[in-house]
Amino acid sequence: MIAARSIPVVVAPMAGGISTPELVAAVCSAGGFGFLAAGYLSEEALAEQIATTRSLTSEPFGVNLFVPGERSDVDLEPYRRRVEAEADRYGVAAGPPHWDDDQYQAKVELVIAERVPVVSFTFGAPEKSTVDRLHEVGAEVVVTVTTPREARVAAEVGADLLCVQGMEAGGHRAVFDDDERSAGGGPLYGLLAALRMVQAEVDLPVVAAGGLVHGADVAAVLAAGAVAAQLGTAFLVCDEAGTQPAQRSEIASGQRETGVTRAFSGRPARGLVNRFMTEHGPEAPAAYPQLHHLTKPVRGAAGKAGDPEAMSLWAGQTYAQARPLPAAELVSRLVEEARQAVERARGLL
Repeated sequence: MIAARSIPVVVAPMAGGISTPELVAAVCSAGGFGFLAAGYLSEEALAEQIATTRSLTSEPFGVNLFVPGERSDVDLEPYRRRVEAEADRYGVAAGPPHWDDDQYQAKVELVIAERVPVVSFTFGAPEKSTVDRLHEVGAEVVVTVTTPREARVAAEVGADLLCVQGMEAGGHRAVFDDDERSAGGGPLYGLLAALRMVQAEVDLPVVAAGGLVHGADVAAVLAAGAVAAQLGTAFLVCDEAGTQPAQRSEIASGQRETGVTRAFSGRPARGLVNRFMTEHGPEAPAAYPQLHHLTKPVRGAAGKAGDPEAMSLWAGQTYAQARPLPAAELVSRLVEEARQAVERARGLL
């Protein structure tokens, strides 16, 4: 399904309100492909987004699900006190740091019932029985991986495609098991290295993700063997994205470095370095989604106040090159830039 699209550009699923039906529909209608982000949505809200997207485009699109991990038994009290102090600063109460499965099974049942044509999974591989059920209704299954080992696991459960995520990517790293001994939750491979290593291990089509913002980047990963390029950060400042004004402003300024942190959610994620990340990141335990729930009121209050210093400003390493355009126009530019890059390369070979 993804490989058959006329334009090998995929808009990544970006949870927390950034991925909208309007964004997904615009990219799909332009010939690319897009994913709705089911993470943090209720089953009912996801159903509404699927219906809205279908009302905006007749083209196929996908849904991305978070695979629940094991409950962490780490002592959260020290970090809870830190977040409570932040919450007082913004005049809100810290959230309850509870574990949940993000209504995973209910969402699986929903995408099967709705016959969503492409379903992708992040933070782990789905059960083989789930993959089999999705195949029974004609769905294509994509698993996001960061290492060759994860790629082998995904292949074993019957995935049709792999989304290979490089360390450059913005937002949460898709590691299956968050190794608390590593700042990145596991090995940090650049995208081109990850593509080469994964393709040497498994014989599955791959979609490339991580730091891709220009058509030349798209051409590069296609040349490296990918069937499509998945871009998230490049679409953050598109008209149709649900990105908050404060984050759009910080992206436009291009002044901040990016870093990987567990400070906001308890899982490693790349974003623009701000005060909250700097002060609390080193103390944040590997406890997802407990920290996500704990810090949510603080992030929300900071967003409403237009204060970027306590927001989770997820973005990839090349965020400063993102262009504020309508999504369809961005897709068109990416295609033209990719063609130009191919022509330049052809002239050198």
